[in-house]
Amino acid sequence: MGVVGPDEPRYAAIGREMAQSGDWITPRLWGQPWFEKPPLLYWLTAAGFRLGLGPELAPRLPVAILSAWFLLFYFFRLRREFGERAAWFSFLMLATSGGWLAYSHVAVTEIPLATMFCGSMLLALPWVRSGGRRGLVFGGVLLGLAVLAKGLVPLVLALPLFWVGRRRWRDLLTFCLTTGAVAAPWYVACYWQNGWPFIDVLFIQHHLGRFVSAELQHAQPWWFYLPVIAGLLCPWAPMLVGIGKVEWQEPRRLLLLLWFAFGLLFFSASTNKLPGYVLPLLPAAAALIGIRMATAPIRFVLPLSVLLMALGPVAAAVLPAAIASGLSRASAADVWWPGVVAAVLCAAGIAWWERRDFPAAMDGSVLAVACGMVWLIGVSFPAINLAASARPLWESGVRCQNDHLRGVRYGLNYYAGRELPACGESGR
Repeated sequence: MGVVGPDEPRYAAIGREMAQSGDWITPRLWGQPWFEKPPLLYWLTAAGFRLGLGPELAPRLPVAILSAWFLLFYFFRLRREFGERAAWFSFLMLATSGGWLAYSHVAVTEIPLATMFCGSMLLALPWVRSGGRRGLVFGGVLLGLAVLAKGLVPLVLALPLFWVGRRRWRDLLTFCLTTGAVAAPWYVACYWQNGWPFIDVLFIQHHLGRFVSAELQHAQPWWFYLPVIAGLLCPWAPMLVGIGKVEWQEPRRLLLLLWFAFGLLFFSASTNKLPGYVLPLLPAAAALIGIRMATAPIRFVLPLSVLLMALGPVAAAVLPAAIASGLSRASAADVWWPGVVAAVLCAAGIAWWERRDFPAAMDGSVLAVACGMVWLIGVSFPAINLAASARPLWESGVRCQNDHLRGVRYGLNYYAGRELPACGESGR
């Protein structure tokens, strides 16, 4: 599918402009400085364009590679800390969760932030357990990259690590110095080139402003992220009931629990809320669930999770219009009902299977969910391309701006490589 939404075409255009200009310090959109986000995603996109990738692959392939790298890293780190079965369950759930899959397909800042921040926390687990410092130093490097992905947010999300390890402040100082050594040079260089406007836009407007002001038009109630977390973890949301049974007295489990709970409280306290903000909390939630299910499985949540795949055909019918013009204008009239029936029958089979062999039933459930996700992507992405992307309009010869949706206007500019004039001004 072509680039979608208002953010993806703008971020991709900034990365392309960075590759063309050779200025890797100041992000620019159509020649003007753009300070809303730090540069990590732009650097990745610019590298994609330098390698000769196309307008969709150049911004998206680096994000997909980061996602795949992290999933493998996630499995091996959890296996080392909590055993093979817990790591396997956690890995399978995260890799097939709707939220992780969705954001792995688009070039926005959520996956770069989540992979770098979560990788940093996972590398700190041996230090929490036994005091080994090697992983902590590399964790500081990844946290610095997370700061280059989304500003100060990962520093706030890392506060649970400082609480759990508060008695070993010298090690934490090394961790902070490593983070600063990685992240600070770009911030200093960008301020040196651009002065106060850089501080004002990035930190005052898009850090402090997003937290306390409703002017950015993303204000939501405090409970907004409760259904969002369930939605991002779908279809594994029923397994969240297992988090409350984890033995949190053990320091590594405590870190995972605080990572999830504190992050949820922090994002809920913010005035402006978007679903992708809580993506860095999903690996902690999946790890807690996997640990619980590996030691004391909870019955019936597995077939309930598979049953939620019955919503897949509904999502395939709703997503294109929802992305194009909002959920309130979407219709579920074209639901593929055989898929709903197949999910119900599969859930019944899993309910029978889990009573005899829970690990095998878990693997079978993941296989069923993975097949459902592949079907959902294959069906919905072409429809999203037609309904919500500017690429079909561009390919049809549109070369001016009309009363298009905001995301489509940005997309047309991206494919044109410049800001297009209004149709009345161009004579077309």
